[in-house]
This record gives sequence, C-alpha cells and structure tokens, in this order.
Amino acid sequence: MNLSICSHHGNCNSQWTLNLSRFPSGSRLNTHATMEPFVIATNRQLSVVHPIYKLLSPHFRDTMNINALARQILINAGGVLEKTVFPDKYSMELSSRVYKNWKLTDHALPVDLLKRGVAVEDPASPGRLRLLIEDYPYAVDGLAVWSAIEEWVEAYCTIYYPSDKTVQEDTEFQAWWREVREGGHGDKKDEPCTIIWIASALHAAVNFGQYPYSSYLPNRPTISRRFMPEPGTLEYAELEANPDRVFLKSITSLLQSILGISLIEILPRHSDEVYLGQRDTPEWNSDEKALTAFEAFADKLVAIENRIIEMNQDSRLKNRNGPVEVPYTLLYPSTSDFKRVGGLTGCSIPNSVSI
Repeated sequence: MNLSICSHHGNCNSQWTLNLSRFPSGSRLNTHATMEPFVIATNRQLSVVHPIYKLLSPHFRDTMNINALARQILINAGGVLEKTVFPDKYSMELSSRVYKNWKLTDHALPVDLLKRGVAVEDPASPGRLRLLIEDYPYAVDGLAVWSAIEEWVEAYCTIYYPSDKTVQEDTEFQAWWREVREGGHGDKKDEPCTIIWIASALHAAVNFGQYPYSSYLPNRPTISRRFMPEPGTLEYAELEANPDRVFLKSITSLLQSILGISLIEILPRHSDEVYLGQRDTPEWNSDEKALTAFEAFADKLVAIENRIIEMNQDSRLKNRNGPVEVPYTLLYPSTSDFKRVGGLTGCSIPNSVSI
C-alpha cells in the first residue's frame, strides 16, 4: 500500500508520500526486522490518539515480542538458524552483502513484479500493472489485496490530511517521519518508505506456507553437505549414474532435519490473530468517516476472499492447485473469520508480524 504522506526527504512541499499502501515483500528479515524501526518510531513520536498511530498500530501488534524472542534463540549467533539453515561461518557475510543492495521500496508488490519481469505497467489494471502470467496466484491475489490496502489508506489519510499544509503542520508526524528516515532506516534516509503490505500480506505469503511444502525435507533441504562435483571426477560420474542417491547423501543430517522441521512446524502456526480488515475492539476509532472507510475496506477484502475461492475451483487455472491439488490460499485475507481459528491453516493475512 502506499503510505503516501511525505517522501520528499521530509519536506512535504508537493504531494504526500507516506507509502502506507506500497509496503514490500520478502524473507523473514525483510518483514520482521524491517518493521521494528517503524514500531519504535511510532511509539516514541506519535500519541495514541494520533490518526497515523491509530492507522499503523494494529500492524505492529506483538512484533517487538516475537523479534526479541527470535534474537534470543533463533537468529542469534550459534542459534537455531545458524545450526540448520545458514552455517555460522557465512551467515553474517551473506547478510551483509545482501543488505548493501537492499531497498525497502523494492518490496512493494508492483515494484517487485516489475523487477522480476512478470508484469508491465498498465494504468487501467489493478495495482496499475498487467501480469504477463495470468495464472500466477501470488501476483493475482496480491495485487487485489494491495489495491484494497491502497484505497483504504488513501481514504483514511484524506480525512485527516486534506492538504500538504496539514501534513507540514503536524509536528508529531514530522518527528515520526524524521526518526524513521534518520534513525530507524538511517542509511536509507533518502528513499521513500513502504509499510502495511510488508507487515500483513507479504509476511503471510512468505511465512504461512512453509509447513505444507518444507516439512518434507527433500523439497527444501536447509543445508548441502557437499559441493557440486567437477566434471570428470568420480563424484561427477556418481552423480550422473544416480542423482537421487547423491542428493540424499548431500542434504541435511538427521538431527538438523529434526530441528529444521520442528521450527517449520512452529513458525507457520496462527495463534490469536487479528486479520487484515479487523480490529481488536470496535472502539479503535470514534470518527464516523474513518469507520465507514474501514468498513468499505473490510467489505472489499471479503469480496477478495470469495473471488479466491472461485478461482481455486476454476479448472482452467492450473497453478491455483498444482499437481498435488493443494489450493493457493496464502493471501486469503480471512477478514470474515471472527472466530480466528488458529493452527497450521496455510491461509489468512494477520495485520502484523506476530510469529
């Protein structure tokens, strides 16, 4: 979504640019770690009655708690990930190299699809993009959710910020934006930002589908214990003769497999979630205009749910179920689910990064 409120290096003299509706996607670091500076700045600089605090705070629910826990046992030096996924000798070097080219805005869904060459710009299409692969569930569902978020944020922000002048005169908001740019993401301070998409839909897409695919370890081995053999060697001849056997000899050991599968069973579980288009309490906002806009947002997400169900039942769309006949539901919002069923559901978009 495009949090459009202030992207001109903090000087809001023309258009807003708070890219609330264009918040990127990615791996766990691209969601968990990316959100933390926004959580901190929001709690430090915005009062709880501020309209932007009310807009953003549901998307920060439990993020600091889960990040703190992860730093203690999961991503710490010598922790679970370094023992199962990234060998500690290389994990820091890998992360450092990747971060040199990392851009928050690249994780906005339209930007991501354009960069990967699976879409072209088209102002008449949802998200202003036309997909080059029509049967691409992540992109199709994602663009629908993206557009819904974008419309909701624009409608909400327009209520409180009818002009650039009102943005400039909001001292709390200016302090928030300054801290995000100069403190939280200081080395990226000259780039516009991107948030709700990352905290909700992007995290859902990369997290909640792990178990169905990765719990069978040969689908996604976390470590290879051998280098690829060079042509002309005995190892290469063995690979040519029996590639399945060589593959099984190279992948994760039994202990590492057990650790990895245990982790993959925990991380994609839903607990007491509040889903996109829902709020913890009906009293989150007393402004009738804001509540009406939020209701329209929820209705649009429910319509997206129904459309996903229809597409998953369409036999012409082969990629929505695949050869194993598992429907694609990672971006099914679950806005209509007020019972908030937990567990390994393989679907639903929580508001925040909370697992």
